[in-house]
Amino acid sequence: MSADPWLVLLIGGLYSCAFYMMLRRSLTKTLFGLVLLSNAANLLIFVAAGVTIGRPALVPDGLKVPEGLVADPLAQAFILTAIVIGFGVLAFAVVLIRRAHEVLDVDDFDELKDAEQ
Repeated sequence: MSADPWLVLLIGGLYSCAFYMMLRRSLTKTLFGLVLLSNAANLLIFVAAGVTIGRPALVPDGLKVPEGLVADPLAQAFILTAIVIGFGVLAFAVVLIRRAHEVLDVDDFDELKDAEQ
């Protein structure tokens, strides 16, 4: 089953916006780019696993495999793990950027480099 072309375009758009935002000089825009990149990666994992509508992957008593069409639990576990890791990285980045802004009162990478010297 192939992915919906709109989902592919959405993932590509999210990646391109994320890379564009991360290449900006502002710390805040870089943070927003990091959030977009995390969401694009989660959506890519979801679409790569195949978008199927099915029942939960529960095995009834007496059988070795589930009956009928079931959703893929592995992709869902990967995405849940990626969400948790992405949230941790985001929280660390927010604290780091806030502290840099408090101490140095800058939001530009070039000014941050100059303030370092």
